[in-house]
Amino acid sequence: MTELSADSPVSTPTFLGSTPQRVPAARLGVAVVHDLVAAIVTGEVAPGQSLPPEGVLSQQFGVSRTVIRESVKRVEEKGLVNIAQGRGTEVLPAGSWNVLDPVVLSALVENDDSVGVLDELAVVRGSLEGSMAAEAASVRTDDEVAALKASLEYMHETKDDKRFEQADVDFHVVIMEASKNRLAQNITKILYMRARESTRFVGATTDEAVQLTLDEHARILRAIERGDAPAAENAMREHIRVAWQRRRLPTHLKP
Repeated sequence: MTELSADSPVSTPTFLGSTPQRVPAARLGVAVVHDLVAAIVTGEVAPGQSLPPEGVLSQQFGVSRTVIRESVKRVEEKGLVNIAQGRGTEVLPAGSWNVLDPVVLSALVENDDSVGVLDELAVVRGSLEGSMAAEAASVRTDDEVAALKASLEYMHETKDDKRFEQADVDFHVVIMEASKNRLAQNITKILYMRARESTRFVGATTDEAVQLTLDEHARILRAIERGDAPAAENAMREHIRVAWQRRRLPTHLKP
């Protein structure tokens, strides 16, 4: 196990020790956790390495050892490190991380220069929302179909203004609620909310893209209305896939 020391060339701070210059004292604990998580997910401190000792972190962040101790404990709860008495705090492999934790997921998205995380997110969303669309088609009620139609109509009404994005989200929420799959709904909302924090995910909207989005939503609605679960699932999966591809710029053009 390699310990990252203050003098080691691999420990040049990028996130470590950056907190005091940009946050008020009352929020230092939250900010220290954010920076420790960011240092890990970006590889500044790699799996198998140890975080700097408590005293070093205290000096780098300009906070008390108590704040550092509590912050590292929070990072351990997120699955990023293992605190071993007398052996330091070792960074764990990515497979151990709780990537649905808001801080971890936000850090992954914030530092997703290759948009690989957003690519993975689109695949997971497609799978979850496709499954929920199929379930919604199988159990939909007349009221739920009416709500979905009203949601699509509102998308048409708002296609030329800033309300369109939320109208789009609301359409998906109607389907998720109709599916009665609370776990899939919760996971999808977490993923989507964190993804929207990235300008790379939101992208630019064109009139052509809006019309394509409306057409794709209409196909999903028709499949659900007629109770065609396979068609509803395929339509939702395809919509999420192509919608992401429309927004996804080549990596070298990313802001």
